Amino acid sequence: MNNIWFWKWRKWVSGSRTLGVGLVAVLLVGSLPAAAGTPDWLRAAARTSLPDYPEETEAVMLLNEQITTVSGRGEIKTRYRIAYKILRPEGSGYGLVRVYFDNETRLTYLKAWSLPAGEKAYEVKEKEAVETSPFSGVLFEDKRLKWLQIPAAHPGNVVGYEYEQKGRPFILQDSWGVAQSIPVRRARYTLELPKGWEFAAYWVHHPEQEPQPGGKNRWVWELTDIPAVETEPAMPDWRAVAGRLVVSFFPTRDQVPGESHGSWQDVGRWYARLARPRRQSTPEIRQKVAELTAAQPSLLDKIKALAAFLQREVRYVAIEIGIGGYQPHSAQAVLVNRYGDCKDKATLLSTMLREIGVESHYVLIHSRRGVVAPEAPTVRSFNHAILALRLPPDVPTTGLYAIREDERLGRLLFFDPTDPMTPLGYLPASLQANRGLVVTDEGGELLELPLMPPSVNRLLRQGKFVLTATGDLSGVVQEIRWGAPAVWLRAALLALPAGERVKLLERILVNDLGGFLLQEAGVQNLEQYDETLVLHYRFAADQYAKKVANLLMVRPRVLGQKAIDLLEEKERKYPVEFASTSTESDIVEITLPTGYRVDELPAPVDLVNDFVEYHSQTEVEGNTLRYRRTYVIKAVQVPTEHLGELKDFFRQVAADERHI
Repeated sequence: MNNIWFWKWRKWVSGSRTLGVGLVAVLLVGSLPAAAGTPDWLRAAARTSLPDYPEETEAVMLLNEQITTVSGRGEIKTRYRIAYKILRPEGSGYGLVRVYFDNETRLTYLKAWSLPAGEKAYEVKEKEAVETSPFSGVLFEDKRLKWLQIPAAHPGNVVGYEYEQKGRPFILQDSWGVAQSIPVRRARYTLELPKGWEFAAYWVHHPEQEPQPGGKNRWVWELTDIPAVETEPAMPDWRAVAGRLVVSFFPTRDQVPGESHGSWQDVGRWYARLARPRRQSTPEIRQKVAELTAAQPSLLDKIKALAAFLQREVRYVAIEIGIGGYQPHSAQAVLVNRYGDCKDKATLLSTMLREIGVESHYVLIHSRRGVVAPEAPTVRSFNHAILALRLPPDVPTTGLYAIREDERLGRLLFFDPTDPMTPLGYLPASLQANRGLVVTDEGGELLELPLMPPSVNRLLRQGKFVLTATGDLSGVVQEIRWGAPAVWLRAALLALPAGERVKLLERILVNDLGGFLLQEAGVQNLEQYDETLVLHYRFAADQYAKKVANLLMVRPRVLGQKAIDLLEEKERKYPVEFASTSTESDIVEITLPTGYRVDELPAPVDLVNDFVEYHSQTEVEGNTLRYRRTYVIKAVQVPTEHLGELKDFFRQVAADERHI
């Protein structure tokens, strides 16, 4: 599984990735492969009649077949057969085969074919593939990638490929992706087990289907006409809505090296045994703990000091070979090297916390909310690891929002040592209201992590402006950010050279102001992650107000657009997901030009439902126009049955924001 393990924290090197694709094209375009015999399964798929698809459909997957065979010794091999019919020029990308593998999941067979309409078929063999690294940003790993270009992937043509791959030797489990980003005409999964073995099948985001007998110790699941998982703005992660089947195998003998995962408890016990030897303390670890905590007056201060050390002094670097995609390095090695991936950082922090009397547990989680399905116990669902600290009863919890009380485990404080900008007490937005497996020696417990209240993620924008008789607006703005709004902007600013950070602010302002001149800008606490992030800037916007005869038409909302039109294009299939809860407030004062009086004010707006709320009010005192607005996101997901309510909400917000 290390070919997808902890992918959140890897970064694609865009230049290298482009070079890799270009290299494939250069090597393969020179000559077409010779005509050869096409397998029966591909010819049968090519003869499949198709229903009518929407005009924009790029391609259809004619066949999605997976055949998994398990030997009596627990060895797993899977054969994949994929066939596409290209419908539009944009679908030509389905002619590029990408297969990831490593030393434990080696390919034993790879071929591809093209069936141009009215022409001879072509065969592309594995020797014509280009093997490269996946450019994942990991310091060292044994993962590799093979690229194979299928020729003539043009509209009207059929392309297909077949490969066989070994399964991980230490996990007796398999998964089959049913839904795709394009329609699937036929899908088939076949499982063949040794005599006496049993299996458990778990369907995720798809109605349960019973298998049909396919022969001795052989079972077949077959589906037809699976609709595409369409991309919608602000939808949950693709993997949180796409159908899939997870199958666990149960051997008859204990000497089989792999391990079955029939429950979340099984997954937790397996990971606890795997990681336990890595959390052994050493004299060097004890010395470092003493150095970091000696001057700290309370236990909570000591915890914060250790947490900050892991976040900021231990670099994120991954070395993953074989089971190293799952098993952390030793705490001692992480301390000495001062680097590690997420599970390594969690291991060292857990070991250091034990030295000050604080117990903790690994939490396996996915970096995107909703990917982990409670009905399908599998370690394959996780790509990230954090910690759950068991807080002693006497530790004060003021300012610690990422807490959950558990009947068995006590008071748990969830913390991500990998995220350098989210301090202890908070959680990265994507991990909130997300399911994580808390690992103990007794087994795993799947819990939902806390969702921060809207008051924790704050943006307060205060502006004082002067309006001239010609409609020009100028003034100063101060923004104070807490929680998620601070994390997002801080990360964006720190990712840029100091000289280019003002350009980011200009790109934000142009959405509201059009033409303007940014005269001054500054930021406080940019690298003080425990503090609020404060921005202050000054600008001038010519002809901000519209002059009509002897009237000035002024929009009280100077900055910050809350209305979104993601529900206006077509009927949605999936819920709307916000990144986090939040409370955003604007307080604006506009000094009006001499000789002008206010003729008409916008009516107050108060919109409240279970998911969002919005309040705005405009008033005048003397020659000062005052505008106040609050926008609150109270839940991170709006179910489909409430989308009509959300659409009406944003329409009313848009009307208020346009008010001049």
